[in-house]
Amino acid sequence: MSPNTFKQIVLRERPIADILPDTFESKTKAFDELHVGKSQALVQVTYISLDPAMRGWLRDVRSYVPPVKIGEVMRAGGLGVVVSVGEGSKFQKGDLVQGRFGWTEYAVADDESMEKILPPPGTTSLDFLNTLGLTGMTAYFGLHDVGQLKAGETLVVSGAAGAVGALVCQLGKQAGARVIGIAGTSDKCAWLESDLGVDKALNYKSPTFREDFAKAVGYLDVYFDNVGGDILELALSRLNQNARIVLCGGISAYNDPQPKALKGYLALISQRAKMQGFIVFDYVDQYPVAVKEIAAGLADGSIKSKFHIVEGLQNAPSALPMLFSGANVGKLVVKVSDEPYMSPKL
Repeated sequence: MSPNTFKQIVLRERPIADILPDTFESKTKAFDELHVGKSQALVQVTYISLDPAMRGWLRDVRSYVPPVKIGEVMRAGGLGVVVSVGEGSKFQKGDLVQGRFGWTEYAVADDESMEKILPPPGTTSLDFLNTLGLTGMTAYFGLHDVGQLKAGETLVVSGAAGAVGALVCQLGKQAGARVIGIAGTSDKCAWLESDLGVDKALNYKSPTFREDFAKAVGYLDVYFDNVGGDILELALSRLNQNARIVLCGGISAYNDPQPKALKGYLALISQRAKMQGFIVFDYVDQYPVAVKEIAAGLADGSIKSKFHIVEGLQNAPSALPMLFSGANVGKLVVKVSDEPYMSPKL
């Protein structure tokens, strides 16, 4: 039976620095406002992904996607179950799907904007918001295509206990590299070493971090950067010849209205190195290759994943800042609802 109303969370105002309690607001909508058209489906959202990139989507600046508009449902990737379909839809009631449904309990989505999920053996649907989703694709193509990591090289990963960084560390070990991970607590460093098998984990909050970095790293071949800022500057001072810096994110500066300018970039010249940004959507045609490889690792246990699950759509606004304080442990997702029961067809 359908509800009378459902909740959405929309952007109320653009934050200048940190995301604040009044950045977003909740709206109650009448369920009968949802009209399913041709080649569309109505989806009950079960989980939404919280990602550092969402902070960038709140800025009214030129980027790879348009900014979220004031009053618009906050953009987010998610999982859901099809509860009804329009004429000519390729989906069926009960299909498990992924798409950019946003911060909402229900969404009407075009067929082209969704994909049916069929979890490979040894995986779950939730993995499609982590290692088998954009998180995994970002790690895979950033490391292998942009970073061009080779066996025997030294890989350094910042934000190593985050969802992308943790997978980069594991893919680096699989590739035969020496892997140094950087995180912000002793517990996270212990997890990186004991569970993920990195060769050394460094706590950037340690008073001896710069000395520890130089001693553990020596000189690096690939730096997978998730944070920017002072750690990127430090990495620039420890480059091997022909090193590659993969610019995946700069989470240390996302809430800073005036980020620091990069100073050490001349090392790129002397060491014949390169620094390159990338957007994961550019690799969409190659996703199946990465999904197959990562799914095999999940199934045999050689790739591990961890989730930090927040209960309730209403808690999405307060959960998002956890990404910037390091409060989450594992891939941060919000559980919006249980998967609805679909009566079997006769």
